[in-house]
Amino acid sequence: MKTHHPTRRTFLTAAAALPFLPKIARAADAEPLIIDTHQHMWDLDKFNLPGLKTAPPIYRQNYRPQEYEEATKGLNIKSIYMEVDMDPAQRPAEIKYITALCQSKKSATIAAVIGARPDLPDFQTIIKPLSQTKEIKGVRHVLHGDLPPGSCLKEDFIKGLKFLGTQNLSFDLCMRPKELADALKVTEQCPDTNFILDHCGNGDPKAFMKVLPDKQEPEHDANTWKRDIEALAKRPNMLCKISGVVAKVSKPWTPEDLAPVVNFCLDTFGPDKVIFGSDWPVCLKSATLQEWVAALKQITTTRPKEDQKKLWSQNAIKHYTLSV
Repeated sequence: MKTHHPTRRTFLTAAAALPFLPKIARAADAEPLIIDTHQHMWDLDKFNLPGLKTAPPIYRQNYRPQEYEEATKGLNIKSIYMEVDMDPAQRPAEIKYITALCQSKKSATIAAVIGARPDLPDFQTIIKPLSQTKEIKGVRHVLHGDLPPGSCLKEDFIKGLKFLGTQNLSFDLCMRPKELADALKVTEQCPDTNFILDHCGNGDPKAFMKVLPDKQEPEHDANTWKRDIEALAKRPNMLCKISGVVAKVSKPWTPEDLAPVVNFCLDTFGPDKVIFGSDWPVCLKSATLQEWVAALKQITTTRPKEDQKKLWSQNAIKHYTLSV
C-alpha cells in the first residue's frame, strides 16, 4: 500500500510552530468541517465522576460546552459526546442532559455515545428505547477500567454486543493494547455489530522511539501491536479512531513522535475506515486540542486531499448518519 508520509523537515517545522497554534487556528475559518468523534465533557457541579478523585489536577475542574467552544475557537467543528465513566446511578441523568444538549442545537455537540455495560441484566431494557433517539449513536464501556482481561469475550457480554447490532448502535472498544486479540474475537462473534477501535488501539508512541524518555517504558511491543492492528483492519465491521495518541507522550513532543502510530493505523485501515477524535479534555495532559489537530494535519499533509476529508469528517458523517 502506498504511503504518504511527511519529511523530517516538515515535522520539525511543525514542532517549531506549536507554541503559536492558537493564532494559526483563528485563521482557519475557511477550513473544511471537522467531526470530533471523541469529545468528553463534565460538569462537576452536576455529576459525580469517581475516577477523577485520583486523577491529575488538570482534570478535576469543569469541562462544559463553553470550555469546548473556547478550546475549538477558529475551527469549523462539530462533535460527538463520549461517555465519561459516570457514577452508574447518574447515567440516566447524563443521557438526558446530553440528549437535550444535542437537540438544542446551541453547541457543537450534535450526537452522543453513551455509557452502558453490555453484560448487565438490564442492558437491553436500557438500550432499546434509547436506540429510537436519533442523537444516540453508540455505546461504550471502558474495558481496561473495572473489568479484568477477557471480560468482553464472556457470553453475557457478547449477547449484549450482538443486541446493539439489532438496534443499529455501534460499540467503542477501549482496551489495553495487549488485549487487542480479544477485540478481533469480539468482532468475529458479532458480525452484525459495528465497532470503533478507540485511540488507535491505545498504541503507544514510545514503542517506536529509539531513545525513550527518562524512566518511561512503552506499554506494549511494537511488532505485536502492529500484528493485531493488521488483523483488526481486515474486519469489515471495524473502524479505527485516530485519537488518544498525544496523551501518551510527555512534553515536549513533536508530530514526528506521534507519526509511527498514526501512520500505521491510517495505512493499515485505509482511508475509508478511519475517523478523528480529540479526546478532549484528556488530551490536555500533553497538548491543547488545537495542538493535536495541528499535529495531525502535519502528519497527514502529503496524503490525498480526499483521504484527509474522509478522516476529518466524511467517514464520521457516513458511519454515524449525521446531519451537518
